[in-house]
Amino acid sequence: MEMIRWDICRVCRSEGTQDKPLYHPCVCTGSIKFIHQECLVQWLKHSRKEYCELCKHRFAFTPIYSPDMPSRLPVQDIFAGLVTSVGTAIRYWFHYTLVAFAWLGVVPLTACRIYKCLFTGSVSSLLTLPLDMLSTENLMADCLQGCFVVTCTLCAFISLVWLREQIVHGGAPQWLEQNQQQQPQHAPGAGENQPAPAAAEPLADNGPAAEVPDIQVDPAEDMELEDEAGAEDVGDANNGAQDDMNWNALEWDRAAEELTWERMLGLDGSLVFLEHVFWVVSLNTLFILVFAFCPYHIGHFSVVGLGFENNVQASHFEGLITTIVGYIFLAMTLILCHGLAALVRFQRSRHLLGVCYIVVKVSLLVVVEIGVFPVICGWWLDICSLEMFDASLKDRELSFESAPGTTMFLHWLVGMVYVFYFASFILLLREVLRPGVLWFLRNLNDPDFNPVQEMIHLPIYRHLRRLILSVVVFGSIVLLMLWLPIRTIKFILPAFLPYNVMLYSDAPVSELSLELLLLQVVLPALLEQGHTRQWLKGLVRAWTVTAGYLLDLHSYLLGDQEENDDDADQQANNNLQGRNNNAIPDGLHAAHQAILQQGGPVGFQPYHQPIKFSFRVSHDYNLHIVACLIHELYTAACGLYVCWLSIRAITVLLAWMPQGRRVILLKVQEWTLMILKTVVVAVLLVGAIPLLLGLLFELVIVAPLRVPLDQTPLFYPWQDWALGVLHAKIIAAITLMGPQWWLKTVIEQVYANGIRNIDLHFIIRKLAAPVICVLLLSLCVPYVISAGVTMEMQNLVQRRIYPLLVMVVMLVGILSFQIRQFKRLYEHIKNDKYLVGQRLVNYERKAAGRSTTATHSSSSQD
Repeated sequence: MEMIRWDICRVCRSEGTQDKPLYHPCVCTGSIKFIHQECLVQWLKHSRKEYCELCKHRFAFTPIYSPDMPSRLPVQDIFAGLVTSVGTAIRYWFHYTLVAFAWLGVVPLTACRIYKCLFTGSVSSLLTLPLDMLSTENLMADCLQGCFVVTCTLCAFISLVWLREQIVHGGAPQWLEQNQQQQPQHAPGAGENQPAPAAAEPLADNGPAAEVPDIQVDPAEDMELEDEAGAEDVGDANNGAQDDMNWNALEWDRAAEELTWERMLGLDGSLVFLEHVFWVVSLNTLFILVFAFCPYHIGHFSVVGLGFENNVQASHFEGLITTIVGYIFLAMTLILCHGLAALVRFQRSRHLLGVCYIVVKVSLLVVVEIGVFPVICGWWLDICSLEMFDASLKDRELSFESAPGTTMFLHWLVGMVYVFYFASFILLLREVLRPGVLWFLRNLNDPDFNPVQEMIHLPIYRHLRRLILSVVVFGSIVLLMLWLPIRTIKFILPAFLPYNVMLYSDAPVSELSLELLLLQVVLPALLEQGHTRQWLKGLVRAWTVTAGYLLDLHSYLLGDQEENDDDADQQANNNLQGRNNNAIPDGLHAAHQAILQQGGPVGFQPYHQPIKFSFRVSHDYNLHIVACLIHELYTAACGLYVCWLSIRAITVLLAWMPQGRRVILLKVQEWTLMILKTVVVAVLLVGAIPLLLGLLFELVIVAPLRVPLDQTPLFYPWQDWALGVLHAKIIAAITLMGPQWWLKTVIEQVYANGIRNIDLHFIIRKLAAPVICVLLLSLCVPYVISAGVTMEMQNLVQRRIYPLLVMVVMLVGILSFQIRQFKRLYEHIKNDKYLVGQRLVNYERKAAGRSTTATHSSSSQD
C-alpha cells in the first residue's frame, strides 16, 4: 500500500488551490519545497531578504503586463516619463543644494564670523555683525576656518555628554557624593525613610554611615506614605540635584528613534533641517561664549594682573596659553565658590559648582596628558640629539621663530611616537616578566584601568606627582639611550658623527624608491609573515634570563615557578608566601601590595630577595633600558632582517633534523618550490605590474603637466616603479573596499591563500595575465597609432594621445552608465503604466527552461 503525499506550504501549512497555487522557487526539497506566493511575499517583507535563508537561492519574479501594452512604448510616454524624472532630479538637486549650502556654508561661515566678532574686542564689531554675515570677502577661508570651529564645538559637546555618562555610571568623587549623602538627614517627614540615591551606591561599604535600615511597611500604609512623600517632595529643593543626575533614559530613546541622521541633516527630503541649522548655530555660539570667550578673557585679565603679558606674547601662542591660564583660574574660582556654597548650605549650587569643576579639571588634565607631555618629550629628544646632527639650541630657536606652529607640531609628533613605542615595549615586557616587577608603571591592558575615572576621582596633586614622575622616567630613558651613547661615540670615534641628513637630491634616482620599497613591500611582508613579535618576545626573554642569572635576579624577574604540574606550582607558591614577608623589604612590599590593589586583577607572585637587592635591581633596569633602545631601532635596521632570515633558516633546519635526511630533502624541495613560486609572483605582481602602472601614470598625468611640447620627457624606470607600487596598493585597497567583481574576488583569494599555499597557475591566469595585458595594450596601442602619423605631427600626437585615451575611456564609461540609466527609466515607465502584477518563478523553470510539474500554477494568475 503506497503512502499518499500531500504538497503543503511551508509557511501556512495549507495545500494549493486554483486561487493560491503552490510554487517551488528555490533549491529546497522535501516538506519545505512548496510555498504560496502570498506567504513568500509577506515573509520577504518581514525578513527584508531576497533569497532563501536555507539554500541561499535568490527568488525570482516574472512581471505580468496588461494585455493592451504595445510592443514598444510610444514616444509621448517616454517623453512624459523623462520630463517627470528630470523634474524629480531638479527638485532633489535644489533640495540637496540647499542642504549643502546650509551645513557647509551658513553654519561654518556664521561660526567664523561670530568667533571673529567676539575676539575682536570692540563694540563696533558687535554692531556691524549682521553686515559682516552678508559680506563676501574671504568667503572660502572663513568657511574653512568655520568648519574647524564647528568641529571643535561639536567635539566639546560630545566630550561633555560622554563625561556626564562617566560621572553617572562610574560615580562622582567622594567629596561631591557627601553632599548627596547628607541630604536625606536634613529632609523633613517621610523623606528620611527614602532609600539612598543611586549615585552613592559605590560608597556602601565605607562604614555605618552608608548603611540604610531595612524598614518593614504594611501594604495598606505604603500608599499613604507614598502620597505624603509625594506631597512633601513637591517643594523640596534638595532633590533637584539628584533629578539632574538621574534623568529618564526612555524619553531620550524615543527621541533618538524619531530623529535619524537623514532627518536631522535634511537628506529625507523635508525642510525640518532648517530648524536644526538654527539650533546648531545657537548652540555653537553658546559654546564659543562659554568655552572660548569667557576663559580667554579671564586668562587675559589674570595675565595682565600678574604682569606676564610680555612673556605670553613672546611665546607665539598667546591665545592658547591665555585660554589655559583662564581655565586654571576658573577652576580655582569654582573651588572657592564650592566652599562658600557649602558654608551657606546652598546644596544645589554646591553640586553644580562641583560638576563644573570636574569638567574643567578633566579638560585641563587631558590637555596636559595629550598635548603638553608629548611636547616635553619631543623637545627633550631634540635637545639630547643635537650633537648627532651638529646643531645647537640657537638653530632650534631660529627655526621656532620662523615657524612656531610647525616646529611645535613636529616635536609633539615625535614625542607621541616615542611615548607610543615605549608603551608598546612595556606591554611586551609585562608578557615576559613576573607580575609585580613593573609595579610602578600602570598596566594599559588592565580591564579595570580607566584613565577618565582616575581624572575624575583622584585629586590634582596626585596627577601632578604622576606627571613629574613620568617626566623624570621618560627623560632619564632619553638620557641613557640617546644622549649617553652619542657622547660615548663622540669620545671613542670623533669622526663618526655628526650624521648628515639629505633632505633633497638632484640625482635622477632618489632615495624615494628605496624608501617606498622598504615601507610598502619589505616591511609589511616580514612583519605579517615573519612573526616578528614572537621573535622579539623571545629575544627579550633570553635577555631577561641572561641578566637574571648573571645578577642573581631570576626569582625577582621571572618568579620561582617550576615547570611541573599545577599542584606542584600551587604548593611551591604556598610555601614561598610565608617567607617572602621577610624576604621583601617592608616599604617595597607595602608599595607592591598598594599598587597591585589599585591596578586590578593582576596577581603578585612571590620572589626570593638576594644580597644587595637594590643595587642589583637598579643595574637590571638599566640593562632593560638598553634593551628598550634595541626595540626602538629595530624598525629601521634592515640588517636585522637579514640576521632574522638566517636564524629562521637555522632553526627550521634544526627542527627538521630529528625527522631524517629524506624528510629534510622533501622539505627543502617544498620550500625551494615555494620560494621559486614566490619569486615569480613577486616579479609579476611587485615588479611588472607596478612598473607598467607607473609608466602609464607618467605618460597620462605627469609628463603632460610638467614637460612642455617643445621638450622631450625623460623617464626613470626606477622612480616609475616606486610610484607604481604606491598606486598599486591604493588601487588594491579601493578594490577591496568596493563592490564585488572579478578583480576583488581574485585579490581576496590570493590574500587568503598566503605565501605557503600559493597557487602560481591561479595567480598568473586570473590576476597577472589580465592586468598585464590591459596595461600593455594601454601603453602600446597609443604608441603604435602615434608612430603611423607624419613626422610633423608625431611629437604632438605622442604627447597628447595618452591623455586623450583617458578621456575616451571616461566618455565610454559615462555613455554606458547613461545607457543603463535610460534602460532603467524605460522599464520604470513601462512598469508604472502597464504592470499589473508579478508571478513567482519556479526553480526548474529558471534552471532548465522547461515547464514545471505544477501545470495549474502557470495559468492561474494570467
